[in-house]
Amino acid sequence: MYDPGDTVIPRTAFLGGPLGYWLLRRLAPPGRPLHGCDGSAYTHQSKLEALLGADIFHDLRDKTILDFGCGNGSEAIELARRGQARKVIGLDTRESALARARLAAAKAGVSDRCAFVTTTDEPVDMIVSLDGFEHFDDPAQALVAFGPTWFHPYGGHLFSVFPWAHLLFTETALIRWRADFKSDGATRFREVEGGLNQLTIRRFKKLIRQSPFEVTALETVPIRRLGWLQNPLTLEFTTAIVRCRLIPRDNTRFLAMETGTPMTGSTATRPVATPKEISR
Repeated sequence: MYDPGDTVIPRTAFLGGPLGYWLLRRLAPPGRPLHGCDGSAYTHQSKLEALLGADIFHDLRDKTILDFGCGNGSEAIELARRGQARKVIGLDTRESALARARLAAAKAGVSDRCAFVTTTDEPVDMIVSLDGFEHFDDPAQALVAFGPTWFHPYGGHLFSVFPWAHLLFTETALIRWRADFKSDGATRFREVEGGLNQLTIRRFKKLIRQSPFEVTALETVPIRRLGWLQNPLTLEFTTAIVRCRLIPRDNTRFLAMETGTPMTGSTATRPVATPKEISR
């Protein structure tokens, strides 16, 4: 099982206890909309195209696709409808999210080509995952994608009540603040719905080196306004998403099967895969 302590995250938080909780209540009262990684950047564009490239739909046409960590199914439905995939399997551990995905697929008229499940052993042609890696409880077993990174200004997701807030307030204070409007009983970051594993780019690269995959392309995409600051020393703080393409270490023949413009994206794994379980 993945241990966040193995990530070697510097202890930056110092605002905790009653003071930290009081400040969070003042900065982000319950019921007030929070800004950050809320998906609003993709309101008027395709998230798949923005992150995986303009050729994504052409590359996935007539293929069986696994959307790893599909959430509410938005990308899976788009792959079936716009990408004309033969079949899309949305995989997630949250049944509540899968139920919403099934309803959305039926409304979009693609329920005959979309399946939303918690486990599968069906072979697929391609695995696609967006914004998932930082949520998986056991990323060493779910080697896919992540973004934003833990040191991103909004890497704490809900807990980033302002840029880098999750690095200043202690986990205890943030969890106590969250309990004012969430009732799931979470006591740690990793226990919140969807999970949050505090993964860094450094840890991500280490997991790949220890995995049965090898990297054919890896890009750390800078935050638009901080791109001029990005360098090896600031990489963790100035990276928006990680784009990574993987193939099995012992089966490089899949490279010869590639045609057209190489696809870039948060993660794409071309060969057939049969995942049986994800911990999230």
